[in-house]
Amino acid sequence: MLDISPILLLSSAVVFLIVLARLNSCLYTPLLKHMDERTESIKKDLELAKNNAANVEDMYKEASKIIANAKQEASSIRQSAYDEAKTLGTKKVNDFKSELEAKYVAFTTELNSEAQALKQSLVNELPEYKAQLNAKISSI
Repeated sequence: MLDISPILLLSSAVVFLIVLARLNSCLYTPLLKHMDERTESIKKDLELAKNNAANVEDMYKEASKIIANAKQEASSIRQSAYDEAKTLGTKKVNDFKSELEAKYVAFTTELNSEAQALKQSLVNELPEYKAQLNAKISSI
């Protein structure tokens, strides 16, 4: 019925084991080695990514501090420039006021002296005016 040939069975088993050994050495071992290396590489990359994330967070904090310091410094510079401009403006206004006050005093002094001179000339010419007025009145 079923004829099982022991030589054929044995030779098939030997060929199967040789093929299995050859596949193991040429295919499965390098494939498993590559998969292990890839797994290790992924683990290292994940650790580096975590370290980079920590470094980025530290750099972000440092950048935030630098920006805050820059804002504070800019604010102080702006305030000092404002104060300086205000002081300079106040000084110019005061100088202009004192100049105007000096011109006003000089003008009023000159005006008073001209008024005195006019009064004096009128007083000096008063007899002439009286004589001309009397002449006009007598001619009427």
